[in-house]
Amino acid sequence: MSKSKTVFIGENRSFWERNRRSEGYLLKRKTKQIIISIARALLMFGLCFMIIQPMLIRFSTGFMEEKDLYDSTIVLVPRHLTLDNYRIVADLTGLPKSMLNTLWVSLLVSVLQIISCTLVAYGFARYEFPLKKFWFACVVMLIVVPPQTIQTALYMNFVNFDIFGIFKALTHKTVNLRTSIVPYALMSLTCMGLKNGLYIYMLRQYFKGVPTSLEEAAYIDGCGTMHTFTKIMLPDAMPTIASCFLFSFVWQWTDIFYARNFLTFLDPNKVYADQLSSIVSRMSRYFAKDVGQAVVVPVGRQQQLISIGVLICCIPLIILYCFTQKTFVQSLAMSGSKE
Repeated sequence: MSKSKTVFIGENRSFWERNRRSEGYLLKRKTKQIIISIARALLMFGLCFMIIQPMLIRFSTGFMEEKDLYDSTIVLVPRHLTLDNYRIVADLTGLPKSMLNTLWVSLLVSVLQIISCTLVAYGFARYEFPLKKFWFACVVMLIVVPPQTIQTALYMNFVNFDIFGIFKALTHKTVNLRTSIVPYALMSLTCMGLKNGLYIYMLRQYFKGVPTSLEEAAYIDGCGTMHTFTKIMLPDAMPTIASCFLFSFVWQWTDIFYARNFLTFLDPNKVYADQLSSIVSRMSRYFAKDVGQAVVVPVGRQQQLISIGVLICCIPLIILYCFTQKTFVQSLAMSGSKE
């Protein structure tokens, strides 16, 4: 009783009394904690400002009339509010058709990539087969080598598509697949799509960290290979798979390289990223319809409409991250714990 009472009385002593008894240690520790907290707060504020400030500028300029762009007294708050800029960008980019095209293409490609990459990554992590290191080196090459280096080969292969000469032997001609989404689906299923090497590497590292005793126990209980994979390995790997799916979806959402090579069948309303990348070339013709003659669009006006287009492109991704933040952070936490 006396000991607990002594501790209780000590806790109620003043800060300076406890600091005097600790010979100044308590003040030093408290000062250090305050300095670290202030530095952390300033660092986080600076990082958040660097990310949010460009978005705020784009959001603000989107509601300005053209004359407000050249008014030096206006910084963020517009003097003349208007929504016509968003209507113009929607017309120039083919909304909502282009956004819907982007959505279903991104979903389809992301799902196909995750299915194929998960199976390949599990094979690299758990099985031995001839030239395993060589094939994994090829996976690493998918990460290092940019897809532009094989652009010509991709074009020639899918314009004159054939499987061991079977099509040419039966029909006396090859098949042109560039007028459909089939080439992109085939590349995703064969792990040759956008950033597929990175997804295989991430999933392989996860599966290698899972104890083999879990699979051995499942085999003893009578489970087959695929049953063990789907019932034992996949449920625990869902956070990592979800992260790879998010990466795939985001990169596909803003991709224009594969869109221009394989998605030409979506004309005249292509995917949104492709429409946004060529928005400047359509501005003169768009504004010429109102005045009946050629129009030179000022650079400030061009940048304003491009900023609105970029903002519209980012909004679906921000919404997606808000709904998947927990799973994404959980994946990062699991990766850190395994290290």
